[in-house]
Amino acid sequence: MRRPVIAAAFLVAAALLLVPESGFTQDQSQQVPMPPGGFKPPPMTRVKPYNAVAVTLPSVNTDPSFAAFRKQLGEVAQHKDRAALAKLVVAEGFFWMQDKDLADKRKPGVANLASAIDLDAKDGSGWEALSSYANDPTSQQLPDHPNVVCAPAEPNLDPKAFDELVKSTHVDPPEWGYPAQDGVEVRSAAKPDAPVVDKLALTLVRVLPDSAPPDSANQQPFLHIATPSGKTGFVPIEAMSSLGGDQMCYTKDGGGWKIAGYFGGASQ
Repeated sequence: MRRPVIAAAFLVAAALLLVPESGFTQDQSQQVPMPPGGFKPPPMTRVKPYNAVAVTLPSVNTDPSFAAFRKQLGEVAQHKDRAALAKLVVAEGFFWMQDKDLADKRKPGVANLASAIDLDAKDGSGWEALSSYANDPTSQQLPDHPNVVCAPAEPNLDPKAFDELVKSTHVDPPEWGYPAQDGVEVRSAAKPDAPVVDKLALTLVRVLPDSAPPDSANQQPFLHIATPSGKTGFVPIEAMSSLGGDQMCYTKDGGGWKIAGYFGGASQ
């Protein structure tokens, strides 16, 4: 049974990027004056070169009906239409897997999905998550469930090589990601026009725990990464994917698709 793992380094970086650019906290009594010259990024993490472990990008689901379903799901998420969403979720048999199935079988599928992705969150993050799943064209077969696929799909890589990489670098598995495409440019600073210092091949990439605020001109978030050659730099956060995140699962029912279950989600 697949057990989801949240990419901690990605979440830490994202949290840092949400700090107001002024550097002040919301509690005015706890404000800390900015140092002369403005924001000072944290010291660069010391890194060493590491072995490049090849990654094969996840497979795209080419079924036209799946693309049509994802478009419909995206529109539902955009309008936050819960009634319409209910029609896209299986009425019975919805599963919500963590260490066990947390779905309440007495409730309709959409109610369990809402709990799993926190659809009622005041900040709208549940609907944003739903929109993100709708935008993902990949999928992979759920083992022992021939009619169910889950997304985002995981990339293919050599598990033994990954295990050796973790041991040799002493870096935890959640701190590794992979580029969304070959040739992603690594820049010297968290700015889209900063000099390019390296390019990423389709290999595992170390995501560093420190980060920097978005560029003031376009508010584009970046991740601080270390390349296999030992160089450090920044890449747009959307250019990287994490390993082992939560997954939405779908089943094809009578020629159409419906949401069948979820792996991960909020703790109960």
